[in-house]
Amino acid sequence: MREIAERVLFADTLEEKLRLGPTGAADHAPGPAIALPDAPGRPQELRVRGDGVRVDFPGIHRLDDDRERGVMLHFLANHELLAAELMALVLLRFPDAPKEYRAGVYEAMREEQAHALMYVRRMKECGIAFGELPVNDHFWRLVAPMETPLDFVTRLNLTFEQANLDFSKHYAGLFRQVGDTATAAVLEKIHLDEIGHVGHGLKWFRRWKKRGETDWQGYRRCLHFPLTPARAKGLAPFNAESRRLAGLDDDFIRHLEVCEHSRGRTPVVHWFNPNAESHARAAMIGKPWQPDKTAFALENDLEALLLGCCRRDDAVLMRRPPSIDHLTRLKNAGYELPEILTVGSPAGRKLGGLRPWAWSPDAVEQLRPYADDVSPNMDQPWREALPSEWFSKEIGLRVEQALGPVSETGVLFRDAVSILAEIDHHLTTGQALLKAPMSHAGRGHLRVNVAGDPAKTLGWIDNILASHGSVVVEPWLDRVLDFSALYEMKPGGVISLVGLTRMENDAAGRFLGIRVSPKWGTMLDPEIAAFLFREAGVMEIYQDKIPNLLPDLLPGYIGPLCVDAMVHRRADGSLALKPVVEMNVRLSMGRIAWEWMKRRPGSSGGSLRLLRRQDLTYADLAVLASGSGIFLNDPASAITFLAHWQPTAAGDHGVSVMR
Repeated sequence: MREIAERVLFADTLEEKLRLGPTGAADHAPGPAIALPDAPGRPQELRVRGDGVRVDFPGIHRLDDDRERGVMLHFLANHELLAAELMALVLLRFPDAPKEYRAGVYEAMREEQAHALMYVRRMKECGIAFGELPVNDHFWRLVAPMETPLDFVTRLNLTFEQANLDFSKHYAGLFRQVGDTATAAVLEKIHLDEIGHVGHGLKWFRRWKKRGETDWQGYRRCLHFPLTPARAKGLAPFNAESRRLAGLDDDFIRHLEVCEHSRGRTPVVHWFNPNAESHARAAMIGKPWQPDKTAFALENDLEALLLGCCRRDDAVLMRRPPSIDHLTRLKNAGYELPEILTVGSPAGRKLGGLRPWAWSPDAVEQLRPYADDVSPNMDQPWREALPSEWFSKEIGLRVEQALGPVSETGVLFRDAVSILAEIDHHLTTGQALLKAPMSHAGRGHLRVNVAGDPAKTLGWIDNILASHGSVVVEPWLDRVLDFSALYEMKPGGVISLVGLTRMENDAAGRFLGIRVSPKWGTMLDPEIAAFLFREAGVMEIYQDKIPNLLPDLLPGYIGPLCVDAMVHRRADGSLALKPVVEMNVRLSMGRIAWEWMKRRPGSSGGSLRLLRRQDLTYADLAVLASGSGIFLNDPASAITFLAHWQPTAAGDHGVSVMR
């Protein structure tokens, strides 16, 4: 066995490397353990080139072309040769491993040699010689530095060979579809052998992992970056049945199916911190902030909403990851999942950026350990907290003033006398609305009319001045439409309008839900649409005027933001636009709804509703779960809030009813 392993690993001709040894070779003289060689022996044409020249793996759209098939087979033959060489390395590096294990590795090595031979013969029939194209040593670099046989079964058997359960099965079917039964037969034979290889590795993995661990727990612990569990899935449909045949249990299979990880692009890490305004206020006044039950529930119940905001290969840092059942529901509904990291995940991995809900003091500290991991020149590096006024109604007032104030524009005051005088001014013609500057989602508002209790009003003012430092006073308006303009600010002050959404608020202006559509106008009442597009010039305001103002108002900012606005009805019955109700220099629920809509190509829109669990009966939950909509967070673990996404049916642009 040792002699054969030495030949497979070190021979410098392909004929010697692929010459099969006898079945059941003797293992009486395993010899001393060898040192790790820099590379396996190879003929010159099959050595990794030092000039960086490489060939990309061909796509599936040209499988009917002989040369393209040959190029693909060249890749696969090199993979099989590497697997045989690595198995030979195991036999030479670990002579004291159990005899039964070594015998299994030896037989698997013979099968890998046979696989390589089949690919070489088939590619020759397609007009490609083995060695004609550059080869890579990816498997060698990741598997060869193993320190124990457990490392080997984890890295090769349970990762790369498990991924081939997906690839070989899928591509065998594709080759049959184009009439290449010869290549299909090779892949089908390899697929059956890989089931055995994974099964052999699993058997020994279970013997060597820590007692009490599940297979999934042990597998995750034994893998080390850059290898991750997601690499155990091929770039092909997930093949659960072949994994069961190999002996993997359902718990392992279900966890793996929803596990994702970057496969090339460095990931942007997302973080949900919806209490950003409260943290910014606490930092501004120098007093600690203690979250109440609602604030705690916002963070823990709704962080799964960020799963829809990630690009492929991104990651979400979570306090409490959703259950496998919930992730499976999202995946089965057609939503691609990002990688999920847990709070405390170690730093040191190259990242493409950091993207919290908002760059408030809490996000700064949470993401600080990853600051040096962001690659240079990326658009979304770690940064210090945004200025406190950017979390305040004050920044929205600045936008409105720069745009050209309207009669309904509010005023910010820092003393009670001025606030009371402004209230009196508004009470002569109607009612006043007071806003706590660092409140959000319509909370922290007080409506004042002539019948109100002055003592209660003054007490509210004193409390807000003490905790926020100021109060915004504006007239109470008869709102008929709330909407939001979503923006993305890029380096150099480049602003793009992402889209417009329709907000659903209660009578007091508190947020209930959001509607999105690629065609915003289809969600509007005809009277309101005519006013906005013909009289108010809505697109000029939000496509041109406001974007031109933002670089000077938000110097150096990079990331998402939104401008909330409303249409209201004046006393004479006419419609009027309040172009800026507030500006949020952060993510928003509108942007989240927009991103979930984009996750489904061809979507005609949908509605995102935030529901309080206590308001729903079991019958309500059953109805919401059984229709075409889906809960975006996990109903099994949500304490207070449930986020329900309802796709818009074709032709349906009516207003949704929010509970």
